[in-house]
Formats: sequence, structure tokens, C-alpha cells
Amino acid sequence: MKVIVQRVKTASVACNGEIVSKIDQGLLLLVGLKQGDTIKEVKYVARKVAKLRIFSDNNDKLNLDINEISGKILSISQFTLYGDTVKSNRPSFTTAMNYKEADILYKQFNQLLREEYNIEVLTGVFGEHMDVALINDGPVTITIEKNNS
Repeated sequence: MKVIVQRVKTASVACNGEIVSKIDQGLLLLVGLKQGDTIKEVKYVARKVAKLRIFSDNNDKLNLDINEISGKILSISQFTLYGDTVKSNRPSFTTAMNYKEADILYKQFNQLLREEYNIEVLTGVFGEHMDVALINDGPVTITIEKNNS
């Protein structure tokens, strides 16, 4: 499982020209799942995201997590994080998790963030073409990855 975390001032996602979710200060997550990922990887990454201290405190140090700033999460499914370009310039997505399994784990990931970590999580539309807009704050961009082993 791989998640690209972007600290944002604002972010939104639209499908077919209509905004389906929008947040102000918080995190934009691009969430990728690969074959073999389980709830074990999902729990690990959810905990890391929830506890990630990338918001500034009163001394301008990256010391606060999302709950401490009352931020929200915009979570976007992103199978292309597992695009492999080693053998070609056209990405291969053979290691990405299949649609049905990925949908289940993606929903569990978002639910964990909501229920275990008390974070408001908005989402895009799984499996759909989405237009994602954001203002990256900093910029601050972090990759969190947990390999299924």
C-alpha cells in the first residue's frame, strides 16, 4: 500500500464537471493498493496518516497532526501509483490490486481514519475519472508505504 500525502490549504475533486468533495486545511491523500495488500497494511498506513506531524506549531515547527489543527482529509483512490515503467514508457499496472478488492480495502482505510482516529474524511468516486484540484501548503508532500510482507 502506498499513500502520497499532501498538506493542503484547500483541495477538491470533481466528476463530470461537478465538485463531489471539497476540504479546506488538511490532507489530500492519493491512495494506491497493490496485489497482496491486506487489512494489516491498511491499519499501518491509516495510523501513520493520522499521527503524521506535518502541521506547524506556534514555533513554526512541523509538530502537529491533523486532529490538532482540526483538519480534514480528502482521500482519492489512485491505482496509478503502482504504474511500472521499468520495461517500457507505457506504464504497466499488473501489480495494482484488482478493482473489487481495492474498493473494499480503500473503504476500510477511510473508515479506520473516521472511526479510530476521529478524522473527517471526504472521498472522490472510486474507479471514476476525477479532476483533482489543490493548493499544496508548503509545499509539503510525504510518501507512506507499507509492503505486504
